[in-house]
Amino acid sequence: MKIAVDAMGGDNAPDVVIAGAIQAAQEYEADIILVGKKDLIEKKLAVYKKIPKNISILNAEEVIEMNESPAVSVRRKKDSSINVAVKMVKEKNADAIVSAGNTGAVVCAASLFLKSLPGIARPGISVLVPTLKGMIQLIDVGANIDAKPEHLLQYAIMGSVYTNAVLNRDNPKVGLLNIGEEETKGPEFVKETFKLLEQNKNINFIGNVEGRDIFTGNCDVIVCDGFLGNVVLKVSEGLADTIKEMLKRKLSSNIISKLGALLTASAFRSFKKEIDYSEYGGAPLLGIDGVCIIAHGGSSAKAIKNAIRVSREYLLHNVNQHIIELVTNNKT
Repeated sequence: MKIAVDAMGGDNAPDVVIAGAIQAAQEYEADIILVGKKDLIEKKLAVYKKIPKNISILNAEEVIEMNESPAVSVRRKKDSSINVAVKMVKEKNADAIVSAGNTGAVVCAASLFLKSLPGIARPGISVLVPTLKGMIQLIDVGANIDAKPEHLLQYAIMGSVYTNAVLNRDNPKVGLLNIGEEETKGPEFVKETFKLLEQNKNINFIGNVEGRDIFTGNCDVIVCDGFLGNVVLKVSEGLADTIKEMLKRKLSSNIISKLGALLTASAFRSFKKEIDYSEYGGAPLLGIDGVCIIAHGGSSAKAIKNAIRVSREYLLHNVNQHIIELVTNNKT
C-alpha cells in the first residue's frame, strides 16, 4: 500500500506534515511518499534521529497556495505537489493521496485527473461529526456548491456505503438537511431531492432533519449541498473552539472554579478529545476513481497521521467498489 502525502499542503507545512507522516510510518504498514520540494523536505527530515524506511520523497517544485484560484492554479502549476501526488494515483504509482492544502485545488485536480467512479456525476466531501450517539457522516461539505437533486441522491448512496464500511453500521439511516421536517419545506431542489431519496430502495431514508438535530445522532448520514455543508462545518468548528475557550476561562476564574477543574480534569480531557477534528484525520472525497483524503488546512501532526490512517481504512474496506455496486443496483 502506497500513500502519496502532499508535503507542501497546509498552514504549517511542511513541518507538521513531515512529523505526521513519520508518526504514521511508525504505526501503520504503508509506504509513505512525501511529495514536494525535495531539498526542503530533506532539510526538515535531517533533524530527526531516525527516519522510517517506509518514507520516501518525490520532488515537486511548485506549491499551490491556500488563497489561489483552484482551477487556474491546477492548470498553470503542473509541477505542484497536489498535481504530482494526484497523478501518482492516476498512474498507479500510489494508492491514495492525502493533502491538507487548498481544498478546491485538491478537488479540482482529483476530478480532472482521476475522473469520477462509473455512474457518479459529482464527487462529495464527507466528514465525521461527533454527536450524542457517536460519529455520523455529513456530505457534502464543499466539493460541489451548485448541486442538483441527483447529486444529493448519490451523496446519500456514497455516504451510506462509507458509513457501513468504515463505521460498521448496517443499513445506516439517512437524513436530508432542511429548514423543517415537513417534506414541503425548503427550496425546490431540496423538495425534489426528498422525493428521490424517498423513492430509492437502496438507502434507509428517514426524512428531513433540521440544523438543531445534527448533533443528536438520530441518523447516520446527513446529506446537503456543498455550500450549506461547508457553512455547517465551519460554524461547528468555530463553536467547538469557542466552547473550549469559554470553559477554560470559567474554570480558571477563581479558586473554587480551579478546584472544580482539577476534580473534573479527566472528563474535560475526554470532552476536548471528542470534539477535536485532529482525532478524526481527513475527509474522503467520495465518488472519484481513486482515494483522496482532504485534511484540515490547520492540521497538526496528529491530524496528518490520522488522515493517513483514514486513507488506509478506505483502501482496506474497498469503499469504491462498494459504491460502484450500489450505484449500479440503483440503476437496475
